[in-house]
Amino acid sequence: VPVRRRGDNLEVGLILRESPFGRVWCHLGGRVRHGETIRQAVDRHATDTLGTPALLNHDPQPDFVYQWFPPAVAPQDGTAHGDDPRKHAIGLSYLVQLDGDPSPRNEALDFRYVDAGSLPDPMWPGSAELVGELIRRAG
Repeated sequence: VPVRRRGDNLEVGLILRESPFGRVWCHLGGRVRHGETIRQAVDRHATDTLGTPALLNHDPQPDFVYQWFPPAVAPQDGTAHGDDPRKHAIGLSYLVQLDGDPSPRNEALDFRYVDAGSLPDPMWPGSAELVGELIRRAG
């Protein structure tokens, strides 16, 4: 999740994209390819989707781990999770700064920095919770 400071406000960067839920705002994400480091994967997704790499050290550790489930296999035990009808995914989540000015492309129809306390609507189910947890953990 790209972040930047504007005065006393922390802003998070979100993309607008097509999804199984229609057109929604969500965090930047994607898969890690075979043989690719996490840093390489985050840079690739940031560059492919926003035209600029993320600033990360060589061995970044996630700020939060969040799971996404199809409804048929979603946990019923209170485990926090997002919804994804296509797959079960485990998201290693990072707060990052971007190295340049983002320009949406490929899956991103739009990109905006928004106040972390005023996320847009509609959001991909679970994305607002993920962003909120990342911000809480970052302090």
